[in-house]
Amino acid sequence: MSVPDTTPARKPRRLGLILPFAFLFLAMIVWSGFWFWTRIQTGERMDAAAETLRSAGYEVSWETRSIGGYPFRLNVTLTDAVIREPSGWALATPRLKSEAYMHGLGRWIFATPDGLTFTRPQSGSVQVTGRLIRASLGDVNRKPPRFDFEGADLTFTPTPGAQPFALSKAEKVAFHLRPGPEDQGAMFLEVSKGEAQMSGLFARIAQDGNIDIKWDTLLTEMSAFEGDDWPSAVRNWSRAGGMAQVREAGLTAGEAVIGVNRGQLFVGPDGRLRGTLDVTLRQAPEALEALGAGGVLPPETADTAAAVTAARQGADNVAQAAITFQAGQTTLGPVAIGPAPRVY
Repeated sequence: MSVPDTTPARKPRRLGLILPFAFLFLAMIVWSGFWFWTRIQTGERMDAAAETLRSAGYEVSWETRSIGGYPFRLNVTLTDAVIREPSGWALATPRLKSEAYMHGLGRWIFATPDGLTFTRPQSGSVQVTGRLIRASLGDVNRKPPRFDFEGADLTFTPTPGAQPFALSKAEKVAFHLRPGPEDQGAMFLEVSKGEAQMSGLFARIAQDGNIDIKWDTLLTEMSAFEGDDWPSAVRNWSRAGGMAQVREAGLTAGEAVIGVNRGQLFVGPDGRLRGTLDVTLRQAPEALEALGAGGVLPPETADTAAAVTAARQGADNVAQAAITFQAGQTTLGPVAIGPAPRVY
């Protein structure tokens, strides 16, 4: 009896093993090409944006620029970066780090590990250092864009020759800007556990207490906020009926408190604020007397305003009043206490 011949086993095909690696290799090549193309585009767009700002009167510069983060991020690092707007406000940092994920290039995160310096037009520069200084920017095509700033354990140091800054330290500083429905935007500012400069006005009012600030505002007609520079954008926004609706605000300096219950603010053709804030004042006479003693208000004005608030406050040392900005002046109740704040 003969045994039938068996068919010899076929050699295993290697194509099934090779194809996945080939596809992976091809995907890596395509992705790498896309990353390097995006890297080039990022540099070109930065240069174009800088030139646009320079043509509008801004100063924009950096010493060196590096772009990395391959394969899944874009990391942009600038050294000795400076931006200065035409009226004199400026921001500078020895090192600015920014990053965005390749799948979310519409949102960028920024950090200044070595601190930053901001310059006030008439008052000089202030160096800011802290445990954390970072920001994020997204939705840049909306008005306003989505912007967040956060600082922790900050120290504020005026540079030699600069005028003092109100705060010397702050445990937390946060600023948020949000786009909203119906052509609106929202702005929120918070300063927690701030310390006043030892010789400053806040120090006299706070009397070794903490400084806390909150400001929550709804902005209208944001589509009209556009222009070649800050003044023209504010003018266009104001002409379109743009205003700030104050939802909640307050300043606490030791025992002294200014709480804003509600208010509407506009910007007049002269660039100064207009509108009214309904406020609650605690320890107002003492704070106003400190304004007079510090030379911020004429002594007779401070005394008159202190007398008005003292007459309005109850047993809990709390008074209700209105702060009005009109015709270039700021009034507390019936007393003019100084010029209205200038927006531009």
